[in-house]
Amino acid sequence: MDTDDLPVVLPSSTTSGLSLALHPLPILNISEHLTRRKLQTDSNSPFVLGALLGTQNGREVEIVNSFELAVEESDADKVDHGFFIIRRDQYKQVFPSLEFIGWYTVAPQPTARHIKFHEQFTAYSSTPLLLILQPSSPSTASTSDVTAQALPFKAYEPTTEIRDRKTRSVFIEASYSVETGEAERIAVDWTAKGGGGETSLESHLQSQRAAVKMLHDRIILLVQYVTDVLAGQEPIDHGTLRSLSALIASLPASENPAFRTEFETEYEDVQLTALLSTLTKSANTLNDFVDKHAVLTSGGRDERGGGSGGPRRRGMSGRGGPMGGSEAWERFH
Repeated sequence: MDTDDLPVVLPSSTTSGLSLALHPLPILNISEHLTRRKLQTDSNSPFVLGALLGTQNGREVEIVNSFELAVEESDADKVDHGFFIIRRDQYKQVFPSLEFIGWYTVAPQPTARHIKFHEQFTAYSSTPLLLILQPSSPSTASTSDVTAQALPFKAYEPTTEIRDRKTRSVFIEASYSVETGEAERIAVDWTAKGGGGETSLESHLQSQRAAVKMLHDRIILLVQYVTDVLAGQEPIDHGTLRSLSALIASLPASENPAFRTEFETEYEDVQLTALLSTLTKSANTLNDFVDKHAVLTSGGRDERGGGSGGPRRRGMSGRGGPMGGSEAWERFH
């Protein structure tokens, strides 16, 4: 069999062992790139090619950003290296910590054509990763992250296969997780607000509710497991019980004096802050009342003298002036 006819992805039983974290920004960039190409080419499956930027520390890789790439006009299977180098250097000036770590495209699965692109990118990275967007089918990536399972993305790590005393480049599917920072969560929240009409408060409360619900479900699961073990309905797993015991021991007990002291200190600080806020508002209200009282009482003085001879403001005379005290109060308000 010709090596070009062999599958370029190793079986799922082969694991890469790569710790890969995917950030929301490249996900949005790739999706926007595909949508724009569909409109420009009037095609449901346009060719999309781009570079991935991120950081790598040993076997831990983070995909943080991305940018689009071009191909040669004379050969659609050849990367425009001049354009790639210019764009990479421009991003390097703005994000000096990010390196080229791979490339992305849109396809149902890797093919021999992707191997050709991979070999072109090895000049810039020894093991460039491949991220494929599969819009026609949901992702079945073998990862424990719920968000990643719902995304139509698959990540692949290149490797070398020896078959019939010949070596060839192939891909291994790598599991990944979606990781977000504070700034990214704000950006994604604004994006979701523009598309779905939800406010940031609603999105935040929904996220908090989902997190509390997940915690509650897991606590119920642990309680049910311990109950079944005590009833003899489940086998005893000493490793799980030790982990559960360590988790309980790490929780602050209500009868712990150190916990009670810290809790009371925090509670008193909150109450003191609330009291200071109330006092500030009361002082502001009293100050406004004093100013109004001073304006009102000044209406009993004559313009030429106070009392019998003091100064009196125009329009603020007493009973015989053009404006009495009650009239001054009404005009003030």
